[in-house]
Amino acid sequence: MSIDLSTVRNIGIAAHIDAGKTTTTERILYYARKTHRMGDVDDGTTTTDFDEQEQNRGITIYSAAVSCPWRGCTINLIDTPGHVDFTAEVERSLRVLDGAVAVFDAKEGVEAQSETVWRQADKYHVPRIIFVNKMDRVGADFERSVESIRDRLTILPVPVQIPIGAADTFEGLIDLIEMKAIYYRQSELGSNFDISEIPSELREVAEAARRELLETVCDRDDDLMDRYLADEAIDPDAIRKVLRDATIALEISPVLCGSSLKYIGVQRMLDAVCDYLPSPLEVPPVTANDANRAGVEHKLPCDPAGPLALLVFKIVAEKPVDLYYVRVYSGTLKPNMRLVNTAAGGKENISRIFRMFAKRRDQLDQAEAGDIVAILGPKDALTGHTLCDARKPVILESIQFPETVISVSVEPKSSRDRDKLSAALKALTRQDPTIAVNVNEETGQTLVSGMGQLHVEVVVHRLKTDMNVDVIVGKPRVSYRETVRSTGQGEGRFERQVGGRNHFASVTVQLEPRPRTDDGVSSEIASRVSDELLLPEYVRAVELGIKEAAQSGELGGYPVIDWKATILSGQQSEEDSSEMAFENAGRLAFYSAMRASNPVLLEPIMDVEVVTADEYFGSIIGDLNTRNAVVKDTFVRGDDRVISAAVPLAQMFGYVTRLRSLSQGRATSTMTPSHYDAVTEAEMKALVG
Repeated sequence: MSIDLSTVRNIGIAAHIDAGKTTTTERILYYARKTHRMGDVDDGTTTTDFDEQEQNRGITIYSAAVSCPWRGCTINLIDTPGHVDFTAEVERSLRVLDGAVAVFDAKEGVEAQSETVWRQADKYHVPRIIFVNKMDRVGADFERSVESIRDRLTILPVPVQIPIGAADTFEGLIDLIEMKAIYYRQSELGSNFDISEIPSELREVAEAARRELLETVCDRDDDLMDRYLADEAIDPDAIRKVLRDATIALEISPVLCGSSLKYIGVQRMLDAVCDYLPSPLEVPPVTANDANRAGVEHKLPCDPAGPLALLVFKIVAEKPVDLYYVRVYSGTLKPNMRLVNTAAGGKENISRIFRMFAKRRDQLDQAEAGDIVAILGPKDALTGHTLCDARKPVILESIQFPETVISVSVEPKSSRDRDKLSAALKALTRQDPTIAVNVNEETGQTLVSGMGQLHVEVVVHRLKTDMNVDVIVGKPRVSYRETVRSTGQGEGRFERQVGGRNHFASVTVQLEPRPRTDDGVSSEIASRVSDELLLPEYVRAVELGIKEAAQSGELGGYPVIDWKATILSGQQSEEDSSEMAFENAGRLAFYSAMRASNPVLLEPIMDVEVVTADEYFGSIIGDLNTRNAVVKDTFVRGDDRVISAAVPLAQMFGYVTRLRSLSQGRATSTMTPSHYDAVTEAEMKALVG
């Protein structure tokens, strides 16, 4: 049965860790009558944190999809992780969502991961509403939280509610559009609430806040401005319409408040999802590249009757077959369809379609444009691949993930398990594209790289429990990178007898530094040779050799980033040249050019934010200085001092334990990847000899 797309809301809940995303999701499902009792994060009983490690650690690791009805709308909701190590789950979720609820802790305001999530939403042009949660917490400050959003994020926050009280006195909220006070009955788990007049002691504050709201709204609508200046009453629905248009246009974010834990404000937040966030019909048509004609683009409106195109954004490795999460951007998907995979180049069968409710599957007869569903059947599809109608093959924009920053060695305890380990790692990398697996050619060790220490711990745990591979794990190590600082040239000459025949290829390559683009692309290959000098298939072979060489650089075998290679010239032989020879020549030329281009080792630099009581401020700053930190800012947040610093990752192992010792367990820290920076010559000599 088709759903009216204008009533669909594809949204995510995203925030810094411990801001209350999962608790908020539990309340949503309960009030929407999709669950009969609310789960608890501390008890490990929440609907969306159904993985064993999520329950044991009390954090969200994997994004989970659920659907629920609200006020005539169908809300497809994805609960995302808040921990920076699992930021890829947020990245791929935001890539396919139409809107988001950004949750903030009312005591902390904008935190480090809040900014990361916000930048990800900016990247994919996702409209947001803001929910200032935990208003019941000691130190909660709604105005300060809104001010931090205004100062640190790329949006104009527009409060449409203000709280009644804070911390122990928080008991409800004031709706600035209706100008009514709302009190939730905690004894009834917030299912019922009372609407009354605004308390006299808050009337002046509420009227001032409403004036600010009206000024923001009327600035965007001439008719409303005329009525406002004439002191005429403005209809609440007219206010909501302007707020909706401005939110979808990414000009503002409506701000709401509440306490999910205390059952306050969640229903009004759901109302705001319906009122202000877009349906699939209201977001711009997605742009896709023509798979057969370079440079040709197609606009794909959200139309069930259009050409079928869907994007794979998540894979769950399961037995006997993997489960693929997809967003249908155009057309109608049905079981037993055969689609083309424009990235892998083959055909994929779609056997079954499911609507997901956390780990539960509800089988569907079809999925239409605007739907987010899971499918069974594909074999070669990976995250970011496009599946589409073979009659109109297109390539949707893929998903770019951050670089890994930390690695560990993993070896099977028994040599009999070596193949089993290889198969398990292959399955995990299909599921999580931020896991990188490499084999050190010198030591033969298998290195598993991830986004942080916790990420790697989760991967190792899955190897041991889910995949039943008993492994020996080495100590965590930093995942360095290599790059070049100047322009240099190198020649690669491959002249060898292989398999009883001669192979010959010669190529000259120029290598130079290249700035990283906004989409995260850090490399480029160009060619100046004509088809007469080198056959096109030989040029492609050289490019392949260059790409392979860049995976393990010249200094320490680390990946090379931020470079441009230009194929300048080459030699071929009619009798002895082959693609294999040119692939090897390209590899040799890249290494030769790199040696001539002043190569340098890069280390990951982390943005570290420490929140501490004033009495420990000096000792924490001193400790950061011993770690080669660059302190960027210090400021006061409520009763706490906040330190913002850039620190090499290599200096941060064991920092949480040290911080706990320095502050008697009272300080907290967060760490997010910032950029790569060159190590000193002395450090480079120590690391690579």
